[in-house]
Amino acid sequence: MNVSSNKVMTESLGTKKNTNGMNSFYNKAHFWGRITLLATIIASLSAPFYLSFIMGFHPGWGPIIAGVIGYAGFIGVMWVLEPITYYPVLGIAGTYLAFLSGNIANLCLPCSAAAQEAIGAESGSRKAEIAGVFGIAVACLVNTLVIVLVVLGGSYIIMMLPASVEEAFNFVLPAIFGGVLGQFAFKTPLYGGLGLLIGLAVLLSPIFGLIKIAVCVAITISLILYMEKIKGGNA
Repeated sequence: MNVSSNKVMTESLGTKKNTNGMNSFYNKAHFWGRITLLATIIASLSAPFYLSFIMGFHPGWGPIIAGVIGYAGFIGVMWVLEPITYYPVLGIAGTYLAFLSGNIANLCLPCSAAAQEAIGAESGSRKAEIAGVFGIAVACLVNTLVIVLVVLGGSYIIMMLPASVEEAFNFVLPAIFGGVLGQFAFKTPLYGGLGLLIGLAVLLSPIFGLIKIAVCVAITISLILYMEKIKGGNA
C-alpha cells in the first residue's frame, strides 16, 4: 500500500514539474516573441519613416491610406486566418519563430511536421511542440545561410539554370503541401482521404480565393471532431 502511494505521489510530482516547466517555457516564448516581433516592426518602419520625415520624401497620407486599404482588402483576411490555421502544428514558440522569419507554408510548417515525425511525437502534444520549435529554428538558420549565398551569387546561379528547371519552381509549394498531407495521412488514411476530398471540393467551388484554405481547414477539422465524437460515443 505504501509503495503504491509513493508511486502515485512520485508521478503526481513529476506531472506537476513538467507542467510548471512548460508554463515557464510558454511565458518566455511570449516574452521574447513579443520583443523580437516588436523590434522587427520598428526596424521595418524605420526606413520609410526616415525617408518620409527626415529626408523629406513623404508622398502624402492619401496614397499611403489608399495603399493600405487596397492591400488589406486583398490579403488582410490572412492576417487573422494564418495564425489560427498554422498554430496547431507550429505551437506557441513555433508561431513566433515562423512569423518572424517568414516562409511559413513552404519552410517552417513542413520542417516542424518533419521534426515531430522524426521523434514519433503526437501532433498537438507538448513533445511535438518542443520538437517543432527545434525544427523551425534549424530551418531558419539554414534559410538565412542559403539567403546569404543567394544574395552573393544567386543571379549568376539562376542565369545558369535551364528554363525547364525554372518552370519547375512553380510546383515546389504544391509538392511541399502534398508531402505534409501524406506524412499525416499515413497515420490516419481515412482522415487524410477526407481532407483531400474536402480540399478538392473547396478548390473547385466558387468560394473567394483568399479564404479557401481557411474554409478547407475549418470544414476538415469540424468533420474529424464530429467523427471522433461519434467514435467515442460508440466505444
